[in-house]
Amino acid sequence: MKPTIPLRLLAPFVVASLLGAQDAPPAPTGEAPEEAEVVKGVLRHESGADDGYTLIAPLGATETFLIDMQGEIVHAWGSELAPSGPAYLLDNGNLLRPGRLDDNPRFRGGGIGGRIEEYDWDGFLVWEYQLMDDGRTQHHDLAVLPNGNVLAIVWRHHDAEEVRAAGRDPRVVVDKGMWACAVVEIRPERPDGGEIVWEWDSWDHLIQDLDSELANYGSIPENPGRIDINADHRDRPPMTEAERKKLEELERQMAALGYAGGDEEEDEEDGQRLERGKNPDWLHMNSVNHHPELELLALSTPTLNEIWVIDHSTSREEARGSSGGRWGRGGDLLYRWGNPRNYGAGGDAERRLFYQHDPQWLPDEGDGLKLTLYNNGRGRPEGDYSTAIVLELPFDPERGFLREEGAAFGPEAPAWSWGSEGTLFSPFISGTQRLTNGNTLICEGANGRLVEVTAAGDVVWEYVNEHAGEPAPPTEIAPPTKGGALFRATRIPADAAALEGREFD
Repeated sequence: MKPTIPLRLLAPFVVASLLGAQDAPPAPTGEAPEEAEVVKGVLRHESGADDGYTLIAPLGATETFLIDMQGEIVHAWGSELAPSGPAYLLDNGNLLRPGRLDDNPRFRGGGIGGRIEEYDWDGFLVWEYQLMDDGRTQHHDLAVLPNGNVLAIVWRHHDAEEVRAAGRDPRVVVDKGMWACAVVEIRPERPDGGEIVWEWDSWDHLIQDLDSELANYGSIPENPGRIDINADHRDRPPMTEAERKKLEELERQMAALGYAGGDEEEDEEDGQRLERGKNPDWLHMNSVNHHPELELLALSTPTLNEIWVIDHSTSREEARGSSGGRWGRGGDLLYRWGNPRNYGAGGDAERRLFYQHDPQWLPDEGDGLKLTLYNNGRGRPEGDYSTAIVLELPFDPERGFLREEGAAFGPEAPAWSWGSEGTLFSPFISGTQRLTNGNTLICEGANGRLVEVTAAGDVVWEYVNEHAGEPAPPTEIAPPTKGGALFRATRIPADAAALEGREFD
């Protein structure tokens, strides 16, 4: 077993030298700090905050930290790898995290991972599983199932010939082909292996109306459970120079924050990925969340500006088709929300999501099926700003998700929302978490900023990450960031099983 670095050893050379010390704590404020005078640490802590500890895995660091409500590190785990997504504290006190392998033979981009690691409380590596080769790699998020198995998002490569045969518009097919997103369920085989026992692959659920002689041909409006392989560029004008420049600047910022793998020089086709429809990473799925009672998985595809729900109760074979499972639809999409133009049920005016992240199921409290998520707001018509939202889904426990034929899936608007221009914005990463007292913890990821807000919208805790990672430098288009970037953050209740009997460093 490989030991991580306990906090008592980290403290002399990480906490002191990397973190630095402040002469005095900053005055509480709800205002965004001035760009030239960024203040880090806890900026606000008021009565009504949900007491506990917050788990963070800064993108620019290999350590994962547990901090208290004063922003102090109380425990830490070390690794050889920077994270590719969020870390999870398991009920037994172990830490599960995805690690970033930068020497990937094919895949590059934000959220790239390749290795799953589990450390015990004392920092010893008790399980690792490498999921990276020329045909597939793990990326972004993980989810832990009640049986101890682990769900992971993976990219799967399909060459240009496969892509054209699947009905992709040949005008946007590039030599690198496409990366479809899949979800795999891994049964851990400790200390360094695992078996994939279930999987769902987006490539099995495509539809196209371009060529009746090719696979997946059909009516898109009549098949809302299928994924239009041309949705990312359908009826879209060429990207403007201003749009292209903005994306280039955002990519530079992501790289500066430590969010992209690979350091090889770009070839001509790498440059083409910013043209509409030519990015091999056409879905960029960034999160997976499991509903244990209903066996539903919530997924997020920011490039299509949609969240999806699929059935995890299916067999492996049923997940490849359109029948079977608890909800009778196999692996087809049961629900989708955010951009109904993708299935012919609306246009740009009906779009509600803008490069969103982190849909999470809320506990069933007898008031319907709900999700929280972070709507990044990148490219929002009225201006770039983020919102944390709660959705009440049109769901019947007997019939499943409800929708009028030909109409978009509801709801028309979120049941709750927080954020506005000037108060919240991260163009990528980020997340939300509904806390045990009803408050919501919001991670403004690019800025490393966390805010806890009440149901009424009052900020009762605010923090800017100071424990690892440097803010990204400003560019001509991208604004400066504040603290070390965080993919996500999770509040751990003080009485959580994982913390029972623990002595903090």
